[in-house]
Amino acid sequence: MEYAENILGTIGNTPLVKINKLTSELPCLVLAKYETFNPGNSVKDRMALKMIEDAEADGRLKPGGTIVEGTSGNTGMGLALAAIVKGYKMICVTSDKQSKEKVDILRAVGSEVYVCPTNVAPEDPQSYYSTAKRLATEIPGAWYVNQYDNPSNAIAHYESTGPEIWKQTDGKVTHFVVGVGTGGTISGVGKYLKEQNPNVKVWGIDTYGSVFKKYHETGIFDENEIYPYVTEGIGEDILPANVDFSIIDGFTKVTDKDAAVYTQRLSKEEGMFLGNSAGAAIKGVLQLKEHFSKDDVVVVLFHDHGSRYVGKMFNDDWMRSMGYIE
Repeated sequence: MEYAENILGTIGNTPLVKINKLTSELPCLVLAKYETFNPGNSVKDRMALKMIEDAEADGRLKPGGTIVEGTSGNTGMGLALAAIVKGYKMICVTSDKQSKEKVDILRAVGSEVYVCPTNVAPEDPQSYYSTAKRLATEIPGAWYVNQYDNPSNAIAHYESTGPEIWKQTDGKVTHFVVGVGTGGTISGVGKYLKEQNPNVKVWGIDTYGSVFKKYHETGIFDENEIYPYVTEGIGEDILPANVDFSIIDGFTKVTDKDAAVYTQRLSKEEGMFLGNSAGAAIKGVLQLKEHFSKDDVVVVLFHDHGSRYVGKMFNDDWMRSMGYIE
């Protein structure tokens, strides 16, 4: 009989799917690493489990403890699934720009959720970074995950996502394109792929209002680059330790409007019901057109599922209110 011992045994080994209509003008083969097949419907399940297992191994997380994390939703979901199976309490701290669906989903899997204001500096006591850190110090037996700086995040992708892509493309991958938030995915996958073939190009998708692109190009952390934006799950107003800029060949920035419109297009033209960052990622691939030739194999990673965004990017009233569609 073939079965997993528990839901955590179904994490990873997600399929590669060819994109057809949206990339018809590109000379190359474009394949999506389709991470919504993970049980928590996102790429974050991989690193959530790895971070917990590593914290258990070195004693940071003890039996019956409490896991505390600041999350835009998906890491919280992955951590919550592992917490249920392993017997921990889960506290998620998120920002008020995240969709209502994400908060509801976190509560549905037993998490306690705190919602903090978005438009404050990271060091502000009200920010979701600061609130998560504070709760972890106040609660006995709590462990603060800190996905931004936790090295297990990138290691998870070095050990699983990268090798899967290499094997699935038979070593023919030439470009890896992915949205960058905590930096774990791009750094872990990028490191593995470049070790196999140093010529593989690694591109990050950034958003307007985030510091990554300018910092990568100039080494300057420019606070003038920081302003509120709508796109969820990518971009940052900090420099997470997990972003290894030396592995990244370049960034392209995608507007909030393009990210939202292309999220809808993936659904309606490819049958791919995906999250907001997938729209940003596929638009970013199109913006990088001049970097691809006919023999290239471009792998773009799609982070999460469309169910998290039915009240936003898949709601035409919301899209109109934002001025994204007529």
